[in-house]
Amino acid sequence: MTLWTTTSSPVGDLLLVGEREATRFALTSLSMPGQRNAPGIRSDWVHDPEPFADVVRQLTAYFAGRLTRFSLDLVPGGTPAQQEVWRALEEIPYGTTTTYGALAARLGIPRGGVQALGATIGANPLLLVRPCHRVIGADGTMRGYAAGVERKIHLLTHEGALQPTLI
Repeated sequence: MTLWTTTSSPVGDLLLVGEREATRFALTSLSMPGQRNAPGIRSDWVHDPEPFADVVRQLTAYFAGRLTRFSLDLVPGGTPAQQEVWRALEEIPYGTTTTYGALAARLGIPRGGVQALGATIGANPLLLVRPCHRVIGADGTMRGYAAGVERKIHLLTHEGALQPTLI
């Protein structure tokens, strides 16, 4: 059974989607308003905030600066190749960034495959939990965040990977 709820955060209301099977509950999606390819709430989904209590607790701790790595039961989703890339995202330490090229090299993806790598990162259904916001351009630019570059900058500043800018 597919369940959903929302929770507020400094980057907007987050849509949480999960699957319950018998006694197991796992998160399948975490998306932000306006996110490219974000799921919409479907009529056959059930609104039930209770199973998401631990997800919300960990998100609250993350945004309060008390959590640097999520520990949640996740539904892997995607193809085996996508899963490999998404697992690699989970290994990028809090407060750091890597480049698309460096991530491709680490995964053994040839130089010509970096664009496909970017598409796979962009298809990540679990923003924040799989920290795709930590992947930046080789020149330090903030590229391709499905929920918007402003949010990517906000998250990296929150984690201390970027210095706040004065406006």
